[in-house]
Amino acid sequence: MKILILNGPNLNLLGTREPDVYGNVSMEDYLKELKQNFAHHELQYFQSNVEGEIINRLQKNNFEALIINPGAFTHYSYAIADCLKNISVTKVEVHISNIYKREEFRQKSVTAVNVDGIISGFGMKGYSLAILSLDLN
Repeated sequence: MKILILNGPNLNLLGTREPDVYGNVSMEDYLKELKQNFAHHELQYFQSNVEGEIINRLQKNNFEALIINPGAFTHYSYAIADCLKNISVTKVEVHISNIYKREEFRQKSVTAVNVDGIISGFGMKGYSLAILSLDLN
């Protein structure tokens, strides 16, 4: 299965950004582990701090499943939410931290209504759990 893992703003700083919240492993290092553990899938990765670039990548729609961590766009990007609505593959939203235990503004996801499931609060392992959930479908 061709799976796109897409990360939003500031997630390029994983490994150094607020390690007490996001851990100390970079996405590049974790992606290597994911590719080893899930070699039976073709894992593509895209990250951007720019909303329009994320929408443009999603609209390419050249994947069979999507794992998305919209970052801060989770809470206010109706443009990304609308884009997700038009993608017919299985979609899993991942959050490294438990957004429901954080600041009030982080507890609302406007993108969640247009995905099939949400994994929140399991650290970087949330990406592995998302792939495992795709294997169940």
